[in-house]
Amino acid sequence: MVSAHDVPSSKLITALAAQMKSVPSVQEPDWAHYVKTGSHAERPPIASDWWFTRAASLLRKLYVHGPVGLTDLERAYGGTKALHYFPKHHRDAGGSSIRKLLKQLEQAELVAKTPRGRILTPKGRALLDRVSKELFAELSKDNQALARYA
Repeated sequence: MVSAHDVPSSKLITALAAQMKSVPSVQEPDWAHYVKTGSHAERPPIASDWWFTRAASLLRKLYVHGPVGLTDLERAYGGTKALHYFPKHHRDAGGSSIRKLLKQLEQAELVAKTPRGRILTPKGRALLDRVSKELFAELSKDNQALARYA
């Protein structure tokens, strides 16, 4: 059985973001084009579909590291900020966009809230496994050596 661990994360997130666009409860809000993702960012994201890419990335993080809390996700999506002539320091990502996405994924029944943090539901895990299997089939067509691992 192929899982999300067996395919490259960048390709999985891209394929999963395309799937997220068809989920009715995952919709980017009006403010998504104007907001920065955290105090470390100088500008809003350049990609027009960054909301769906972040949703796919959240699902993968929950698959690999779950249960995960909001603070852990803010830390993971944060970055470094230059402070004049001082050394760079880490800044957490903004929590609003992550929180809104998690709520939308909960409405889609892909994520569930537990006392230890958010986890993937069986429906969410099945979605990631299905996308991973399709992606692995495409990758094994290009590279015949991968076909034996399917």
